[in-house]
Amino acid sequence: MMTDPISDMLTRIRNAVRVERAFVEMPLSKVKVGLAEVLKREGYIWDWQSVEAKPCNRLRIDLKYGPNGEQVIRHIKRVSKPGCRVYKASRELRPVLNGLGITVVSTSRGVVSDREARQRNLGGEVLCEIW
Repeated sequence: MMTDPISDMLTRIRNAVRVERAFVEMPLSKVKVGLAEVLKREGYIWDWQSVEAKPCNRLRIDLKYGPNGEQVIRHIKRVSKPGCRVYKASRELRPVLNGLGITVVSTSRGVVSDREARQRNLGGEVLCEIW
C-alpha cells in the first residue's frame, strides 16, 4: 500500500529523467494533475495528459530535455511529508536558487508555484522544490 502518492510521483519523474525516458506514467489524482500543470507552466515538462486505463486512469507526463539532451529537471525534492507537514505563508516563501528553481505549494486555490502564491498572497502546504 502506498502512503505518499506525491512522493511516488516525484520519484517516478526523478528516475525517468535519470534514464532519459520520453515520458512517465502514474496513477491519476487531482493533486498530481495540479502539480503537472505547474510543471508545464514553469517549463519543466512539455505536456501532460490523462489516459483511460483499467482499473484506474493514468497520468502521462512528457518529459523535457535540452537541445543536446541535458536534463531540464536536475533536482526534485519532497518537502512536506506525511510525518512532518510543512506550511508557509506567502511572505515566508523564498525564491529557490535566486529564482532559477520553484517551490510548489498546495493552497486553498489549487496547486501553484511560489511565484504565483506570492503574487496572489496565498500560503499553504509546501509540496516540493524543483530546479
